[in-house]
Amino acid sequence: MARTKLIAANWKMYKTVGEAESFVKALSRSLARLSGCDLVLFPPFTALDRVAHSLAGTRVAMGAQDLSWAPEGAYTGEISGGMIRDAGCSYVLVGHSERRTVIGETDEIVAKKLKAAFAADLIPILCVGEKLPEREAGRAEEVVREQLSAALNGVNPGEAERLVIAYEPVWAIGTGRTATPDDAEEMHSFIRKFIGLSFGRGIGSGLRIQYGGSVKPDNAAQLMGRDDIDGALVGGASLDADSFVAIALSGVPGG
Repeated sequence: MARTKLIAANWKMYKTVGEAESFVKALSRSLARLSGCDLVLFPPFTALDRVAHSLAGTRVAMGAQDLSWAPEGAYTGEISGGMIRDAGCSYVLVGHSERRTVIGETDEIVAKKLKAAFAADLIPILCVGEKLPEREAGRAEEVVREQLSAALNGVNPGEAERLVIAYEPVWAIGTGRTATPDDAEEMHSFIRKFIGLSFGRGIGSGLRIQYGGSVKPDNAAQLMGRDDIDGALVGGASLDADSFVAIALSGVPGG
């Protein structure tokens, strides 16, 4: 099944509102060359409104980097899926490795946030991946299976059809280290088979699975050239518009 590559820019805790607007202006000059892939930007919360206005009339989507598991309530500092949707987001990151390892989100919290994303009619990008000791111990697939099983418990096939998964080995996030194309493809294939067994082969074959982990212009083409790698969740290299465009071009047929 042909799947359109999805290239996402996760800006993490970078960019002021003005810097975010400047990025969108620079990106807009290259959109004609990027018509063969889907693009989504994940600005910080403070820039969502202005980025949404800057993207109006383009085909670039916007997402939020996190959401609360609760739809509303006395949760100081939290932002609900409905608020994110109202701000112009159509995507949301769930279970990013930095939320898991730095903030301490558990599999239970990730599962609740995934359900909240679906309830708010958002497209969740569910992030999974193993730590270096787990890979060295030969437990990478076991760890990813456990994360998927926990997050997808109670998810129905209709919701699964809207899901995107990002495989991001924790040891490659912001370290400059990247999984080899063979290692990444092996894990992506494993994830696709898991989804197929859980929700049906049609959903498994249609699922978009991104790779995340020190993706750069010089390694993006090798990664996205593999059959089961359907795009990239880009961190540091997405902060510069030219770098992000170069990575996105790797996902454009003939690009």
